[in-house]
Amino acid sequence: MTTQPAPAAASPDLLYSETEDDLRAAVRSLLTDRADLPATLARAESGDPYDPGLWTSLTAGIGVAGLLVPEKLGGQGAGHREAAVVLEELGRAVTPAPYLTSSVVATETLLGCDGESTESTDVAGLLTALASGHRTAVLALPLTTAPDAPLPFAGDAVAAGDPAEATTTVSAVADAVRADVLLVPRADGLYAVETAAPGVTVEPLTPLDLTRPLATVTVPAGHGIRIADAATGEAAVRRGLLAGAGLLASEQLGLAEWCLEETVRHTRERHQFNRPVGSFQALKHRMAQLWLEVVSARAAARNAADALATGDPGAPLAVAVAQAYCGRVAVHAAEECVQLHGGTGMTWEHPAHLYLKRAKSDESALGSPGAHRERLAGLADLPGPEWRVQVTGGAPGRGPAGG
Repeated sequence: MTTQPAPAAASPDLLYSETEDDLRAAVRSLLTDRADLPATLARAESGDPYDPGLWTSLTAGIGVAGLLVPEKLGGQGAGHREAAVVLEELGRAVTPAPYLTSSVVATETLLGCDGESTESTDVAGLLTALASGHRTAVLALPLTTAPDAPLPFAGDAVAAGDPAEATTTVSAVADAVRADVLLVPRADGLYAVETAAPGVTVEPLTPLDLTRPLATVTVPAGHGIRIADAATGEAAVRRGLLAGAGLLASEQLGLAEWCLEETVRHTRERHQFNRPVGSFQALKHRMAQLWLEVVSARAAARNAADALATGDPGAPLAVAVAQAYCGRVAVHAAEECVQLHGGTGMTWEHPAHLYLKRAKSDESALGSPGAHRERLAGLADLPGPEWRVQVTGGAPGRGPAGG
């Protein structure tokens, strides 16, 4: 009796479809007209980087806020690949918009709370509002929270005086300043809390990245509507964080692509010793290396988006790979952009510093590259070296077993 070989797993589709190219063209055209870099820098300096008119054009005009929301709830019924294209363009333009936090993380979290069920009226109604762009929501967790980080869920049995009954205070919540709804994880479940409710405070912080504001949110006990129990809420929040981390790689990709293209353009036009500085061999090597990194980042980001879109069981692995790699590439591209522009890149008037700050902020968002490498090692069953306590000359130390 012969054993039939197992069917081969489907290869990920890393290419862009015609629909995705059309979506990219529409978003890029809008951002070019309404959110050019001088305007973005001016708004960032003002302390209020958001442009409500731009958000309305993105959501009502193009419909990007509802890409992940089913059509029956007023969304586009698209998927993560299309959302990744939008984030690429927002990254290229370093646009201040709550797309990642509201239209991806919060939306995915709500979908994990049985949001597609018409019986879940609170969740379904909120998803419809988010899809239209009329409202925004953020997950009340620090921006640095990784998909596998500990979460404040304990269970449904919460006695008086338990942490679930206490005031919730969370620092470094991205885009909370303009959010209408906070999704607050508590010990007994996930709650939807209106930011305008009495006693709820959102205190702005001074962030490194002026285009993605951070805030400390405080929610008194007893506020909000419980939309999921502890078990469902934890699974939903992890789903939202995983999707956010996977699609953040596309934002990092767009950022890195702009930095590379702008650096190549500048080194072609900038002359020294009667020749373009980009013709010098040392600079050619640096830009060639950066191009290789960006191409690899594109493959990793597209693989993560495709895995999320198809519901691939290997999506956590694809996301870990993308975040372990793309964050460092974006930072490297932004650093090279600043350095290869010479003195111009060091000025406030040139937008290179916006990209460097966004890249550094994104690098720690939703888990650092180191945290994702550790998660990748666990998912791929790649244990690190074993360590044992050694005592050498009376001084305790650590070293590899057998070393």
